[in-house]
Amino acid sequence: MKQLYIFVFLAVFAFKGLCQPCLNGRYASAVFPNYTLTSNITYGSNTSFSGSNSSLKLDFYEPTGDNEVNRPLILWVHGGSFLGGSKTDPDMTALSQRFALKGYACASVDYRLGFFPIDSANAVKAVVRAVQDLKAAIRFFYKDKQTTDTYRIDTNRIYIGGSSAGAITALHVAYLNNECEISGYLNQNTINQLGGLEGSSGNPGYSTDVKGVINMCGALAKYVWLEAGDVPMVSIHGTADGTVKYNRGIVNPGTALMYLDGSRMLHERACAVNVSSDFYTFSGAGHCPYIGNAAYMDTTERFIRDFMVNQLGCNEAPLQVANVPLQQAILYASTYCDGTPANETCIAGIEEELGNESAVIYPNPSTGFSMFTAENTVHHLAVYDALGRQLYNVTGLFKEKALEIENLQKGTYWVRFQLENGSVGVKQWVIH
Repeated sequence: MKQLYIFVFLAVFAFKGLCQPCLNGRYASAVFPNYTLTSNITYGSNTSFSGSNSSLKLDFYEPTGDNEVNRPLILWVHGGSFLGGSKTDPDMTALSQRFALKGYACASVDYRLGFFPIDSANAVKAVVRAVQDLKAAIRFFYKDKQTTDTYRIDTNRIYIGGSSAGAITALHVAYLNNECEISGYLNQNTINQLGGLEGSSGNPGYSTDVKGVINMCGALAKYVWLEAGDVPMVSIHGTADGTVKYNRGIVNPGTALMYLDGSRMLHERACAVNVSSDFYTFSGAGHCPYIGNAAYMDTTERFIRDFMVNQLGCNEAPLQVANVPLQQAILYASTYCDGTPANETCIAGIEEELGNESAVIYPNPSTGFSMFTAENTVHHLAVYDALGRQLYNVTGLFKEKALEIENLQKGTYWVRFQLENGSVGVKQWVIH
């Protein structure tokens, strides 16, 4: 009997040892000599922007000869301005291969592309379609785990990430969790027609929970969507990025589309709400500098590796120490869905921008006509659209002003006012 106890103890000890994160360098370094690629796995389907049916596919990378039964998964999403690109783009294949050699399972995901006309409203629809498709891919692996377990994924350790448009998609999957948050961009009928945030791209009924986000040169429509308790992220961005701005700015893949909050702002927001955030700045670098540049790709791989081994609980020394973010985060007044201000506790300047003076816009939302009233005398008032363009301004001394602007489209607008005493406030105005 004593020998039996010893045998059981040793078996349990050996099993625990095999399950230890980063055992023998796994997940921290390239411990496998080769990877195996399974191409064009269908994970779902949905209707494209033009109305045709699109079959949705992914490529699956895994270490050759791996016997681990619960592997962390990274889903990689390619860039291309939601107009082009594919799961076989060189940055996606390079990262999938490199992390598969470390012991991860990786999936490089295709999603529906295209929108026309090329404008802000249709760009938002393209983001929603991509979000729906990535969620279907996540559900695909949850379904597999609960059925055939073909891919041997630990669904408690699923991470999503991407480059440019792919990073934008991953960030919105992780942090956009309420349809009211995009009501300023799309009306509810349009959101319903698209299928909501979950969509119908496949594998209904399964979870879309993830453990973290890998953001390479991406952005989020509103930094306030990143809230306390959200999953951690790692970000990499160049300060001279002219397509997706490092800070806050207009996304411009050749045509100016809309303001987005870049990695600099997201890192600052994460600081404010105590969400874990690792951030590496490529000083002077442009958009996605790791594409076609081995030195930048090596730095990118090392920094993501450090984030991942830390997330997995490994006791490994970092290979690429985080540097100090450049530029001051360009902030603006923002509110939650219920209209309450998104107070920033560790970001300087937001209190001044929000102001302490009472002002009201009613009705809000409206169909295009509202009244602005303030408790104290206003000296100047201006209305801006989502691209930051000034549509209306008036100077004088007043406490009440009719907001009626010709040809105002549905969407979210900002009313910025300066009081006679010099303090400034900003109010959101929604037209539906």
